[in-house]
Amino acid sequence: MRTRSGRAWAAMAALCAALMMSFGFAPQATAAPAWPVMSNGSSGPDVGAAQYLLRSHGHDIAADGAFGPGTENATRAFQESKGYAADGVIGAETWPGLVVTVREGNSGDAVAAAQTVLNKHGYGLAVDGQFGPGTASAARSFQSEQGLEADGIVGPQTWQHLLGQGGSGGGDHSLPIARDALSRDHYGAPHHDYPALDLPVGTGTPVYAVDSGVANQINNDRCGLGYEVAADNGATYYFCHFSAHGVGSGTRVGPGAQLGLSGNTGNSTGPHLHIEIVAGGANRCPQPYLQAIYDGSNPPGVGDLPTSGCIE
Repeated sequence: MRTRSGRAWAAMAALCAALMMSFGFAPQATAAPAWPVMSNGSSGPDVGAAQYLLRSHGHDIAADGAFGPGTENATRAFQESKGYAADGVIGAETWPGLVVTVREGNSGDAVAAAQTVLNKHGYGLAVDGQFGPGTASAARSFQSEQGLEADGIVGPQTWQHLLGQGGSGGGDHSLPIARDALSRDHYGAPHHDYPALDLPVGTGTPVYAVDSGVANQINNDRCGLGYEVAADNGATYYFCHFSAHGVGSGTRVGPGAQLGLSGNTGNSTGPHLHIEIVAGGANRCPQPYLQAIYDGSNPPGVGDLPTSGCIE
């Protein structure tokens, strides 16, 4: 995720690009990065984007950010349909045929793919498949930073820059709620009686996985509908009080994968998202971890998170 100063510089870059264009000077584009190479066993936002793009080409697979046998089979089928080498590896030959140009007003899985990789670069968009003003603004900001024409259209050149580079700090993590929905202060609020965090969001707000891992559904009197995510970093994340589950138990999810929709189920006094991080057998304060992600810096190790000091 990007810092406030980063957003300010992005806005200045966009303004400078517009002024340069008005005087007939085009910004100097950075060299196009290499397309990423992904295969069975890969994971992360680029994989999630590829899965959404495969879905947009008619392949019914989960967009969970984990490249497994289903994604490999869909990749082979897509490659065969295009006359490519059907090796199940998404690389320099496959990406140009896989990406789909999207712009404001479009909707669907290809838009969700673009939102997924824009989020890798810190934009915190809701991955809803709707290319609205927020997605267009993020696309223009990214293009300005890369020296590309800032037209807000995610075409082949923009796709290559989005996919071929890692995000700014925190690219391997995601906020649980779209960045524009809550301010940083909400991620520092103390919990009422034990290390945890309550985020005040209305029913139906998309909730995203913070880190990669395996998600299992919860449905009990305390948590209501929710998820237990056994994360690859050794922690267990709990997300509670959903109004609806979004993925099945045993689903492997990547950072930014949508788990479901927030709500008011279980032991809850009003709509909100409850989050717990358990590591080393103890509840840890999620606040410093999530604020670091918000700031675009690498969060502390889950085992180093405090077990006190985040309670009212």
